[in-house]
Amino acid sequence: MQVIGKSLLALSVVSVAATTAVAQADELVFAHGANPGNPRYEAAEMFSAIIPSCSDLSVNHAHSATLGNDAEMLTSAQAGVIQMSANSQGALAQIVPEVGMLGLPFLFADEPTVWRVLDGKIGQELDKKAQQAGLKIVAFWDNGFRNVTHTSKFVAKPADLEGMKIRTPPDQVTIDIFKALGANPAPLAWSELPTALRSGAFDGQENPLTNIYSAKLHEITPYISMTGHKYESTPVVAGLGWWNSLSSEDQACVTAAAKQAGWFQRGQNMLANQKLQTVMEGEGAKFSDVDREALIKATASVYDKYESELGDFVSELREAAQ
Repeated sequence: MQVIGKSLLALSVVSVAATTAVAQADELVFAHGANPGNPRYEAAEMFSAIIPSCSDLSVNHAHSATLGNDAEMLTSAQAGVIQMSANSQGALAQIVPEVGMLGLPFLFADEPTVWRVLDGKIGQELDKKAQQAGLKIVAFWDNGFRNVTHTSKFVAKPADLEGMKIRTPPDQVTIDIFKALGANPAPLAWSELPTALRSGAFDGQENPLTNIYSAKLHEITPYISMTGHKYESTPVVAGLGWWNSLSSEDQACVTAAAKQAGWFQRGQNMLANQKLQTVMEGEGAKFSDVDREALIKATASVYDKYESELGDFVSELREAAQ
């Protein structure tokens, strides 16, 4: 992974500051961490293909975390070093805490419910909060419902998670979920996960099946428990300075391309998650259902924490998700 160091980032910021707004608007670096074969990668390719039909912007598709991890890409977008990123809910939640509430345990029943909520008032509110931090949420793509994988056993009930060393994204809600379940969670960059699992630093991890499969994590942690413990979005964000430098026509083009590619990505992600169990079983993975009610009961305290911190928004979100 090519990581943008502090000195390089500082140099890039100086370079960008010396560049005119017109020059900035000519190039669109679209960065993300997904590998080829992942629906996020395919959607980014589609986004790149749509842009020339409505704009003279030149798109540079930078995938597989070549421009840093999700947190670094957000910093780069804020600074104007890159223009856009199909990013992660956890990393954006470090800047906009309300975004993290989308991952409250067992909040959403299914993907169509998520889409209705994010494409409505809740999504608009999150965009306004992001703009206060120098970012523009252009669209919400899916990451999906997350499931736990383990090197040697299923985790069908809370007791099975007791003491489990589990990798999470840098997302406090996810960490709180697994602490409530008695596990020992720790965040780690996505690009470092396969090596950490092989070394035994973690007993397992949690991700949607699409991510598990594209990174071949089922070959390292073949026991997959269909916990569906939380949903996670893929917010497509732009640096606000760059966004404001665009003409209204280019803003409309970028928005339309992101949303059109987003519907493709959402569909691909949902269908892939439905089909991948059979594919992965054929490659040696083992699947188990879980005691969902026991998991819901064990994670109820996570709601108590965030209702005390972000009460009005959490209440509004829970009502919208019904």
